[in-house]
Amino acid sequence: MDKNNSPKIGHNKKTLLRNPVEHIDIKSFDARKIIDGMSKMSFTSRDTAKAARIYNEMLEDKDCSIFLTLAGSTSAGGCMNLYTDLVKNNMVDAIVATGASIIDMDFFEAIGFKHYQGSQFEDDTELRKNYIDRIYDTYIDEEELQACDQTICEIANALEPKTYTSREFISELGKFLKTKAKKKGSLIETAYDNNVPIFCPAFTDSSAGFGLVMHQEQNPNNHITIDSIREFRELTEIKLKSKQSGLLMIGGGVPKNFIQDTVVCAELLGKKVDMHKYAIQITVADTRDGACSSSTLKEASSWGKVDIAREQMVFAEATSVLPLIASDAYHRKKWEKREKRNFSKIFNS
Repeated sequence: MDKNNSPKIGHNKKTLLRNPVEHIDIKSFDARKIIDGMSKMSFTSRDTAKAARIYNEMLEDKDCSIFLTLAGSTSAGGCMNLYTDLVKNNMVDAIVATGASIIDMDFFEAIGFKHYQGSQFEDDTELRKNYIDRIYDTYIDEEELQACDQTICEIANALEPKTYTSREFISELGKFLKTKAKKKGSLIETAYDNNVPIFCPAFTDSSAGFGLVMHQEQNPNNHITIDSIREFRELTEIKLKSKQSGLLMIGGGVPKNFIQDTVVCAELLGKKVDMHKYAIQITVADTRDGACSSSTLKEASSWGKVDIAREQMVFAEATSVLPLIASDAYHRKKWEKREKRNFSKIFNS
């Protein structure tokens, strides 16, 4: 090989994938004093403290069902255990996420793989030569990601060929992980154990999509399919069963819009339903481009989706402020008196 085309010294796969991402533990520190201090400041600090207060109000409201939405790569970036703790401690009742958050990140680690600390300044040509995918400063082994695709395919091959919602398919993944997980305590498995449904409205935009394409290719006349319309009806049914509702939204995109649209969907079905009473969104998206990710919660109110009395936008990168909000809520213990919703049981009866 020409020396000009060879990898830099030390830039082999083992060297690049040497520092696994470690997920933050919100139980190990008490953010209450920090949040209290930030409430007396200005700018993003005060916004963060207001968001923490609203989240605690959600937890204290006995009539409020809490929906967590996940978009972006915070799970790969170190928040995976944070989300699991929210489920374990009855701090969220349903999850709406991107397929990548649930499959490429959570399921990926549950079957034994890791995400790695890297650098946004690395030569991406060298990464490609080493078959490494980059999310800003985080690395993923592409060979392991393809093994994740293959595992999804094998699980699908073993299921009854019929139509599933993403919630149903993810529930099957939870069953699989009960006996096959190499890393226990994933979000999928924890949600399965706690009857917290997970919806991925754009499920095929993930490793699940690749795996299910492989499954259908291998079983052209007898395969499973994903019904995103039925899961919209299911999520709307959960909203209808909730006297009040609150949103904790990380990023924007399809998950954000999907949960907000349940209000409109219920109205179109002739059902009386309140707007989401509480809402928090953490995002770095610019508000000027008209995109869903950047649309403010006040804008959502114009659509009849969100009540503006208790809403807070936090314009920050989520891994920097979410651990503070979650740790504050965990240590204030409003969740200890909450009644479990067990929404997954609605669809199992």
